[in-house]
Amino acid sequence: MDKKIVGIKILPVMFGFFIMGFVDIIGIAISYVKQDFVFLNDTLVNMLAMSCFFWFLVLSIPTGMLMNKIGRKKTVLLSFILNIVALCIPVFAYDFTFVMIAFAFVGIGNTLLQVSLNPLLTDVVAKEKLTGTLTLGQFVKAICSFLGPIITSWAAGMSFGWKLIFPIFAITSLIALIWLWFTPIEESEKVATVSLDVTLGLFKDRYIVAFFIGIFVLVGVDVGMNATFPKLLMEKCNLQLSEAGLGNSVYFFSRTLGALGGGILLLKYSEIKFFKYSVFLAMVGLVAMLLSSNLWIILVCVAVFGLGYANLFSIIFSLSLKRVPDKANEVSSLLIMGVSGGAIITPILGLASDSFGTQVAAIILIAIVWLYMIYLIDWVKKIGALRN
Repeated sequence: MDKKIVGIKILPVMFGFFIMGFVDIIGIAISYVKQDFVFLNDTLVNMLAMSCFFWFLVLSIPTGMLMNKIGRKKTVLLSFILNIVALCIPVFAYDFTFVMIAFAFVGIGNTLLQVSLNPLLTDVVAKEKLTGTLTLGQFVKAICSFLGPIITSWAAGMSFGWKLIFPIFAITSLIALIWLWFTPIEESEKVATVSLDVTLGLFKDRYIVAFFIGIFVLVGVDVGMNATFPKLLMEKCNLQLSEAGLGNSVYFFSRTLGALGGGILLLKYSEIKFFKYSVFLAMVGLVAMLLSSNLWIILVCVAVFGLGYANLFSIIFSLSLKRVPDKANEVSSLLIMGVSGGAIITPILGLASDSFGTQVAAIILIAIVWLYMIYLIDWVKKIGALRN
């Protein structure tokens, strides 16, 4: 295939990964919404995460079925449309109820996007280049996650306030929609429809269960950290929200660097050992974060946590696919259901911080939840031994 033609087709698909990163804005949005509506406590405002990430639990498998009926490209386009609708809602009606509805649509759109975008990528790149292109896609998503808090902090100083982020992202989604719409992509033949019974039947495999819980914990901790860290900086370091929100950019930047470095190191070193060292590195960052009130030390700690976190999702995903290679579609749908961890763990963190009157309680709870990742090390070792 002509390289120029491939480039024309791959660019709008890769831009979809940037749109996928919009969901990470929910962390800093939680802090701003709490500031705007004084009646909200952490328990209530963290329910925004539930309104967003709950849909990964209920729609991942149905999205796989929808994709088989209407095609991959149309499913991605539908996700962009839902994203535009979601991001327009707070522009015209800004109260807590409508913000909840907006993030629900963001969650629905992001579910459709995460399920359909990776398969669409297989229609525009050669098989031997797929892994590298997927890694590049995650890097593009990480750039969006990194830029989100920076753009929000800038928007907070404008006359429209931080809510300016919504029309900016809506316009970006519209560009993505138009770009992909007018890009001709010939999709491969449809594979067998993803089955609910077969997908849920994977829970009979105890390794898949362990890895599903691992994804659940990883995403829950990620969203929880994203929501809690700005409030922790405000509490411990007396920062304004516009300044504290930039702490999330430090977190996402370290994850971006970690993903790049991990992609290189995983070519040379065992994913089993890499998983172990990454889990413990992240735990060191969490514990050290609790012991200091110095801004720079706390920022270093969240960077250390981000470096440790960066590659765990992809390692678990890879190990799960290798465990059941003949049911790759079902495994993918099941693991994306685990993204709903962001809907469950984040509100619990809000309840903890409200109950004890400090964000430190939420970080302690994150560290406790992270103990599961340490427990998962043995399962990763066992599946490595089985493969050998």
